[in-house]
Amino acid sequence: MQSRTVIKTSRFPASGRNVFNKLKSIQTLQYIASPYATFTPLTESNDFNWKAGEIFSFRLKLFGVIPLGRHTIKVIDFNEEAYRIHTTESNAYVPIWNHSIVLKPLGDDASQYTDEVEIYAGWKTPFVYLWATFFYAHRQKKWLKLLSNHEAL
Repeated sequence: MQSRTVIKTSRFPASGRNVFNKLKSIQTLQYIASPYATFTPLTESNDFNWKAGEIFSFRLKLFGVIPLGRHTIKVIDFNEEAYRIHTTESNAYVPIWNHSIVLKPLGDDASQYTDEVEIYAGWKTPFVYLWATFFYAHRQKKWLKLLSNHEAL
């Protein structure tokens, strides 16, 4: 079975700098993922410093109720100047979840946001790919809600 790739792009009503600043917060991840997935840090520290080389572990639950065990996120690239993030992620059910986020500024008050995710889960790959397609569409809708309401997390 081969890997599959999900690509989802949206136009956001916020500058690339504003969106990238929100990407730095663990609360943003938790907000945009919910209720499809919940990420609970396995460490007591609230000091998440997303930067290249850092590794974070979470308790992952599907739809907030189905435990999927430990989910590990290794930050490969976190480039604030280029507005680019790349992580390699995995858990017991999905050994390969390579996620890239690319922001393209579209002026002072807009940006183009792209999630690109390579998924490999053996025979489960088509099912995980289908779920991820809905998940990333949901995430970007939550991003739009977050940015249009000017909510602070």
